[in-house]
Amino acid sequence: MNLNPSNETMVAYFIIKGITDIPELQLPIFLLVLLIYLVTLGGNMTILLLVCLDHRLHTPMYFFLANLSIVDMSSSTISLHKVLFIFISGNYAISFNGCITQMYLFASIMGHELFILSAMSYDRYVAVCKPLRYHSVMTREICVLLASCCWVLGFLQVIPPVVIVSGFTCYVSNHIDHFFCDIVSIKRLTCSDTSILEILNLTEGLVLSTLLPFILTFIPYGFIISAIIKIPTSTGRRKAFYTCSSHLTVVIILYVILTCQYILPVTVNSSDKKFFSFFNTAAVPMLNPLIYSLKNKDVKSALRRWLMRRRI
Repeated sequence: MNLNPSNETMVAYFIIKGITDIPELQLPIFLLVLLIYLVTLGGNMTILLLVCLDHRLHTPMYFFLANLSIVDMSSSTISLHKVLFIFISGNYAISFNGCITQMYLFASIMGHELFILSAMSYDRYVAVCKPLRYHSVMTREICVLLASCCWVLGFLQVIPPVVIVSGFTCYVSNHIDHFFCDIVSIKRLTCSDTSILEILNLTEGLVLSTLLPFILTFIPYGFIISAIIKIPTSTGRRKAFYTCSSHLTVVIILYVILTCQYILPVTVNSSDKKFFSFFNTAAVPMLNPLIYSLKNKDVKSALRRWLMRRRI
C-alpha cells in the first residue's frame, strides 16, 4: 500500500473483515458457513444429477432448474470461499485483482439468477395458460436460447460498473467491512470520483439488472393467476397453482432479501446489512433445492428411483 502526497492511499490489496471480528464467534461461524456450503453443494448437485440422469426430468422446467442449481453453487462458492479460507489460513488479505474478479463473478452470477428466474416464469406461464401448445412453444432450441441469453446478459451487464471500479486509484482505507468484495463496499472506500458509477447504477443497474428481470418475472404471474381463477373446479385450480408454487416461493424469498439488502436506509447498521447479504449468498442457495425437493413430486419421485437403483 503506497501513500500519496495527499494522505490518500493507492491499494495493492484489501483486508476482508469477514462476518464478525469477535474471536469467540470465529469457530461457530466457520462451522455454520461450512455446513451451509456443504448442504448447498449437496442439494444443488443432487438436483443437477437427477435432471441429467432421469429422462422423465428432461423437460424445460427442469432444464432451467438445472441452470439455477449451477448458479446457486457458483454464487455460494464465489462469496463464501474467502470466509472459509480466512479461518483456515488466518489471512484476511485479498489482492486488488482478486477483489475485482470476485466482484465481477458474483455480480454476473446474481444477474444471471434473476434472468433465469424470469425464463422459468415464462415457462410456467406457457404451461398454465397455453397447456396444449406447451411442447410446441417450449422446444429444446427455445430453452437453450433463453438460457444462453440469461448467461450472456448476466456476464455483460456488470462489465461497465466493474470497469469503472477497477479504474479507481485512491482509497481512504483498504479495510472492507464485508465478507467478500462487492461494488457497494468498494465504493464506500474510494476517494475517486464516483459520479459516473452512481449514474450507471441508477440507469443500467436499476433498469436492466433489477427492474427488467423483476417485470419479466412477475408479469407472467399476473396472467397465471388470472388463468387459475377462471378454472371452474377447486381441484384444477389447486393443481395449476401447484405447478408454480416452488418457483414462486423461490422468487418471493429472493426479491424480499434483495430489497432488504440494497434498499435499506443508510442509517441501518452495517452488521444488519451484512446479515441480509449473508442470507442471500448462503441461505437462499441452500433453500432453493430444499424448496424444489419438498414441494415437487417429480423431483422426489426421481430421487426415490435413483436410490432404488443404487440399492439394487
